[in-house]
Amino acid sequence: MKINNKYKYIQGKQITDHGTGKRVYDIDNSRLPSVTTILGATKNQQFLKDWKAKVGEENAERIKNHSSKRGTAMHKFLESHIQGVGYDDVTSIGQEAKPMAQKIIEVGLTPVEEIYGSEIMLHYPGLYAGSTDLVCLHNDMETIVDFKQANRPKKEEWIEDYYLQIAAYALAHDYTHKSQIRQGVIMVCTPDLYYQEFKMQDADLRKWKHKWLKRLDMYHEIQFDEKEKANVNMKEEDFNEPKTT
Repeated sequence: MKINNKYKYIQGKQITDHGTGKRVYDIDNSRLPSVTTILGATKNQQFLKDWKAKVGEENAERIKNHSSKRGTAMHKFLESHIQGVGYDDVTSIGQEAKPMAQKIIEVGLTPVEEIYGSEIMLHYPGLYAGSTDLVCLHNDMETIVDFKQANRPKKEEWIEDYYLQIAAYALAHDYTHKSQIRQGVIMVCTPDLYYQEFKMQDADLRKWKHKWLKRLDMYHEIQFDEKEKANVNMKEEDFNEPKTT
């Protein structure tokens, strides 16, 4: 893999919006919601509720935290490899994540010919922003890659939001950098080193872009409704007589 600085990526930073308490991207003094925030606000939560009811709230939180830490460690190994930087993590989480990253490197990254950027911030001006794991040339196609860890193998119907996430990044990349991202690849590995790869190309990627735009519209409708509700509550408070003691 060779580095190709074809695209000039700008720096942005994630901050907490004090008004909403949500994480947003601060880009050129504009605060944009993250792709994951938008997906989280618009997804059907029933599956998650059913899972928590099945395993118990406390156990669900433990599994979630462990998976999150393992995913962060795995991403760090992959980022270091892509950037050619020596790195190790001798913690138990790190040693669990290391072979998972190695599996993705050996299997998933083999078709990657050029690296345009890793762990980069992408944004669609005025609408949203996010950080993608890898932008590259993969089997002669400009590609967005997302690395995922999983406790067990994934079924395609379970990972709609993974597809939408890549579609959002591809749309932002094409708009901002005048590119033609043709492919999205989701590389998944479990702790027992079961590797999966999910792809979308050309017409299929366009289909997911349209689905992403519908979720984005839904998010803005939710935000509008929340603001309207807040405004109504403020007006009601204005007309309420102060309580006397």
